[in-house]
Amino acid sequence: MPTGILLLAALALLWGTNWPAMKLALNEIGPWTFRSVCLVGGGIGLLTIARAGGHPLRVAPQERGPLFVAALFNITGWHIFSAYGLSLIQAGRAVIIAYTMPLWAVILGRLLLREPLTPGRILALLLGLAGLAVLIGPEVAALWRTPVGALLMLAAALSWGAGTVLVKKGRWTMPTVALTAWQVSLGAVPVVLGQLLLEPLPSLSQLSLIAVAGTAYATLIGIILCHWAWFKAVRLLPSGVAAIGTLGIPVVGVLSSGLVLGEPMGAAEFAALGLVLPALAIVLASPGRARRE
Repeated sequence: MPTGILLLAALALLWGTNWPAMKLALNEIGPWTFRSVCLVGGGIGLLTIARAGGHPLRVAPQERGPLFVAALFNITGWHIFSAYGLSLIQAGRAVIIAYTMPLWAVILGRLLLREPLTPGRILALLLGLAGLAVLIGPEVAALWRTPVGALLMLAAALSWGAGTVLVKKGRWTMPTVALTAWQVSLGAVPVVLGQLLLEPLPSLSQLSLIAVAGTAYATLIGIILCHWAWFKAVRLLPSGVAAIGTLGIPVVGVLSSGLVLGEPMGAAEFAALGLVLPALAIVLASPGRARRE
């Protein structure tokens, strides 16, 4: 099975379980502080991994502007909008809205990259979005009572979708680990500045072990491992295919949030799974065609 497809499968599991971990941390840590810790730790970790692996860290002059813009969308915008949104609504609801990202990535990929909207890709997108609609349908009234949280998660989805297309559009000469390391590190700068201006640092003695563990998981798995896997998949596959491949993440996120946080699960969750899995199967069944496109 191609590397890009394996990476998408791993992301569904690891990024899906990252949502309840983040929720546990954000119950005790402010959004700016939480994201600053994760991104600074993730940036340092990724730069260290790149250097230890002998990868060059130099950024070509013509790539610096596109790299900074991609980092603003992929890292700064996504992480701040999603952290604030997640602090206001349930993790299961947040992950559903966040993963409308494939819709925006497919649309922007068509407009900016002229990526083809094949019948199979359109069907997969419609099935996946239908699955998300089944999940979010019973929660519309609750989301309407907290519209700010829902709108922030939608802004996060838009930001990530735009960043995905920008990474695919760029002509990068650096290896994926270096590209990921610099995006996380550059994207962390506005977040750290926001933390210094807007939030006091929490007392470590007042944090529970659960909050610390959630932050560690979000940094090591959610930032370092998953961001590397994501940017690697985006470089291997068309941006629309990679984006549609993430539709399994909200299903894992909802199920794991139910198990870890006690958030409600029922027929809607399993109906959504029945829609999302065929969508993923359509995308994953034709990796050769995706590479040719």
